[in-house]
Amino acid sequence: MSKWRSVLLFGAPGAGKGTQGRILGCVPGFVHVAMGDLFRSLDPDSELGRTVQRYSSRGELVPDEITVDLLRRSVQGLVERGKFDPERDLLALDGVPRNVQQAQLLTSFIEPLLVLHLDASDEQELLRRLRKRALEEGRADDAREEVVRHRLEVYRSQTAPVLAQYPREIVVRIEAIGAPVQVLSRIAARLAEVV
Repeated sequence: MSKWRSVLLFGAPGAGKGTQGRILGCVPGFVHVAMGDLFRSLDPDSELGRTVQRYSSRGELVPDEITVDLLRRSVQGLVERGKFDPERDLLALDGVPRNVQQAQLLTSFIEPLLVLHLDASDEQELLRRLRKRALEEGRADDAREEVVRHRLEVYRSQTAPVLAQYPREIVVRIEAIGAPVQVLSRIAARLAEVV
Protein backbone atom coordinates (compact mmCIF):
# COMPACT_ATOMS: atom_id res chain seq x y z
CA MET A 1 0.00 0.00 0.00
CA SER A 2 1.34 3.43 -0.89
CA LYS A 3 1.15 6.17 1.68
CA TRP A 4 -1.86 8.49 1.77
CA ARG A 5 -0.90 12.07 0.88
CA SER A 6 -2.07 14.42 3.60
CA VAL A 7 -2.27 17.93 4.94
CA LEU A 8 -2.08 17.95 8.74
CA LEU A 9 -4.16 20.55 10.60
CA PHE A 10 -2.31 21.17 13.79
CA GLY A 11 -3.06 23.38 16.78
CA ALA A 12 -4.37 23.69 20.31
CA PRO A 13 -7.95 22.78 21.22
CA GLY A 14 -10.10 25.64 19.94
CA ALA A 15 -7.58 26.83 17.33
CA GLY A 16 -10.00 26.07 14.49
CA LYS A 17 -8.74 22.75 13.12
CA GLY A 18 -12.24 21.33 12.79
CA THR A 19 -13.68 24.50 11.25
CA GLN A 20 -10.93 24.73 8.65
CA GLY A 21 -10.94 20.96 8.05
CA ARG A 22 -14.69 20.97 7.34
CA ILE A 23 -14.21 23.83 4.87
CA LEU A 24 -11.33 22.03 3.13
CA GLY A 25 -13.45 18.88 2.98
CA CYS A 26 -15.87 20.78 0.72
CA VAL A 27 -13.10 21.57 -1.78
CA PRO A 28 -12.77 18.99 -4.58
CA GLY A 29 -9.64 16.91 -4.04
CA PHE A 30 -9.69 17.13 -0.23
CA VAL A 31 -11.21 14.65 2.21
CA HIS A 32 -11.49 15.84 5.82
CA VAL A 33 -10.94 13.28 8.57
CA ALA A 34 -11.28 14.53 12.15
CA MET A 35 -9.96 12.22 14.83
CA GLY A 36 -12.36 13.66 17.40
CA ASP A 37 -15.32 12.93 15.10
CA LEU A 38 -14.11 9.35 14.68
CA PHE A 39 -13.94 8.95 18.45
CA ARG A 40 -17.39 10.51 18.95
CA SER A 41 -18.91 8.26 16.26
CA LEU A 42 -18.01 5.10 18.18
CA ASP A 43 -20.84 3.19 19.83
CA PRO A 44 -20.65 4.38 23.46
CA ASP A 45 -21.76 0.92 24.61
CA SER A 46 -18.95 -0.89 22.79
CA GLU A 47 -15.71 -1.75 24.56
CA LEU A 48 -13.78 0.61 22.28
CA GLY A 49 -16.33 3.40 22.78
CA ARG A 50 -16.14 3.04 26.56
CA THR A 51 -12.33 3.05 26.48
CA VAL A 52 -12.22 6.23 24.39
CA GLN A 53 -14.82 7.90 26.61
CA ARG A 54 -12.83 7.05 29.72
CA TYR A 55 -9.82 9.00 28.40
CA SER A 56 -11.60 11.89 26.68
CA SER A 57 -13.84 12.66 29.66
CA ARG A 58 -10.67 13.40 31.64
CA GLY A 59 -9.09 15.45 28.84
CA GLU A 60 -6.42 12.79 28.30
CA LEU A 61 -5.12 11.40 25.03
CA VAL A 62 -6.56 8.11 23.83
CA PRO A 63 -3.77 5.47 23.66
CA ASP A 64 -1.66 5.75 20.52
CA GLU A 65 -2.31 2.28 19.12
CA ILE A 66 -6.09 2.73 19.42
CA THR A 67 -5.95 6.16 17.77
CA VAL A 68 -3.72 5.14 14.87
CA ASP A 69 -5.59 1.87 14.22
CA LEU A 70 -8.96 3.66 14.19
CA LEU A 71 -7.62 6.26 11.76
CA ARG A 72 -6.15 3.63 9.43
CA ARG A 73 -9.34 1.55 9.41
CA SER A 74 -11.53 4.62 8.90
CA VAL A 75 -9.54 5.94 5.94
CA GLN A 76 -9.37 2.46 4.41
CA GLY A 77 -13.16 2.38 4.70
CA LEU A 78 -13.36 5.69 2.82
CA VAL A 79 -11.18 4.20 0.07
CA GLU A 80 -13.35 1.07 -0.16
CA ARG A 81 -16.55 3.15 -0.34
CA GLY A 82 -15.09 5.38 -3.07
CA LYS A 83 -15.09 8.51 -0.90
CA PHE A 84 -11.31 8.90 -0.93
CA ASP A 85 -9.16 8.23 -4.01
CA PRO A 86 -5.53 8.12 -2.82
CA GLU A 87 -4.29 8.73 -6.37
CA ARG A 88 -6.25 11.97 -6.70
CA ASP A 89 -7.25 13.27 -3.27
CA LEU A 90 -5.46 14.66 -0.24
CA LEU A 91 -6.51 13.91 3.31
CA ALA A 92 -7.02 16.92 5.56
CA LEU A 93 -6.24 15.33 8.92
CA ASP A 94 -7.43 17.12 12.03
CA GLY A 95 -6.54 16.13 15.58
CA VAL A 96 -3.86 13.59 14.76
CA PRO A 97 -1.00 13.09 15.56
CA ARG A 98 -1.28 14.26 19.15
CA ASN A 99 2.15 13.14 20.34
CA VAL A 100 5.54 12.09 19.01
CA GLN A 101 4.72 8.36 19.20
CA GLN A 102 1.58 8.83 17.07
CA ALA A 103 3.59 10.86 14.54
CA GLN A 104 6.06 7.99 14.28
CA LEU A 105 3.30 5.37 13.93
CA LEU A 106 1.62 7.38 11.16
CA THR A 107 4.75 7.32 8.99
CA SER A 108 3.83 3.80 7.86
CA PHE A 109 0.74 5.01 5.96
CA ILE A 110 0.59 8.84 5.95
CA GLU A 111 2.72 11.13 3.76
CA PRO A 112 2.34 14.70 5.02
CA LEU A 113 2.83 17.26 2.26
CA LEU A 114 2.13 20.20 4.55
CA VAL A 115 1.68 20.70 8.29
CA LEU A 116 -0.54 23.72 8.92
CA HIS A 117 0.16 24.92 12.45
CA LEU A 118 -2.93 26.93 13.43
CA ASP A 119 -1.29 29.14 16.03
CA ALA A 120 -3.67 30.74 18.53
CA SER A 121 -1.56 32.05 21.37
CA ASP A 122 -4.45 33.90 23.08
CA GLU A 123 -5.56 31.34 25.68
CA GLN A 124 -8.61 33.40 26.66
CA GLU A 125 -9.78 33.33 23.03
CA LEU A 126 -9.30 29.55 22.93
CA LEU A 127 -11.35 29.16 26.13
CA ARG A 128 -14.08 31.41 24.68
CA ARG A 129 -14.22 29.36 21.47
CA LEU A 130 -14.36 26.08 23.40
CA ARG A 131 -17.17 27.30 25.69
CA LYS A 132 -19.12 28.45 22.63
CA ARG A 133 -18.58 25.09 20.92
CA ALA A 134 -19.70 23.22 24.04
CA LEU A 135 -22.98 25.15 24.00
CA GLU A 136 -23.61 25.06 20.25
CA GLU A 137 -22.52 21.50 19.52
CA GLY A 138 -23.16 19.82 22.86
CA ARG A 139 -19.51 18.78 23.06
CA ALA A 140 -19.11 17.32 26.54
CA ASP A 141 -15.31 17.38 26.20
CA ASP A 142 -15.46 21.20 26.05
CA ALA A 143 -18.05 21.78 28.78
CA ARG A 144 -15.92 21.67 31.94
CA GLU A 145 -13.24 24.33 32.27
CA GLU A 146 -10.88 22.13 34.30
CA VAL A 147 -10.98 19.49 31.53
CA VAL A 148 -10.38 22.15 28.87
CA ARG A 149 -7.43 23.60 30.79
CA HIS A 150 -6.02 20.08 31.17
CA ARG A 151 -6.40 19.54 27.40
CA LEU A 152 -4.50 22.77 26.75
CA GLU A 153 -1.72 21.62 29.08
CA VAL A 154 -1.59 18.21 27.33
CA TYR A 155 -1.31 20.08 24.02
CA ARG A 156 1.61 22.18 25.28
CA SER A 157 3.47 19.23 26.81
CA GLN A 158 2.75 16.37 24.38
CA THR A 159 1.37 17.73 21.12
CA ALA A 160 3.36 20.89 20.41
CA PRO A 161 6.67 18.89 20.31
CA VAL A 162 5.25 16.88 17.37
CA LEU A 163 6.01 19.80 15.03
CA ALA A 164 9.72 19.01 15.39
CA GLN A 165 9.08 15.56 13.86
CA TYR A 166 8.45 17.07 10.43
CA PRO A 167 10.87 18.75 8.02
CA ARG A 168 10.87 22.50 8.69
CA GLU A 169 10.06 23.27 5.06
CA ILE A 170 6.63 21.62 5.30
CA VAL A 171 5.62 23.16 8.66
CA VAL A 172 3.77 26.42 8.11
CA ARG A 173 2.56 28.71 10.89
CA ILE A 174 -0.92 30.10 10.25
CA GLU A 175 -2.27 32.87 12.50
CA ALA A 176 -5.51 31.30 13.77
CA ILE A 177 -6.99 34.30 15.56
CA GLY A 178 -9.54 36.04 13.38
CA ALA A 179 -12.68 35.23 11.45
CA PRO A 180 -12.74 31.75 9.86
CA VAL A 181 -12.65 33.25 6.36
CA GLN A 182 -9.48 35.21 7.24
CA VAL A 183 -7.81 32.04 8.51
CA LEU A 184 -9.01 30.16 5.41
CA SER A 185 -7.43 32.80 3.18
CA ARG A 186 -4.08 32.30 4.92
CA ILE A 187 -4.39 28.52 4.56
CA ALA A 188 -5.42 28.70 0.88
CA ALA A 189 -2.37 30.79 0.04
CA ARG A 190 -0.07 28.11 1.47
CA LEU A 191 -2.00 25.16 0.01
CA ALA A 192 -1.77 26.69 -3.45
CA GLU A 193 2.00 26.22 -3.25
CA VAL A 194 1.79 22.42 -2.85
CA VAL A 195 -1.32 21.25 -4.72
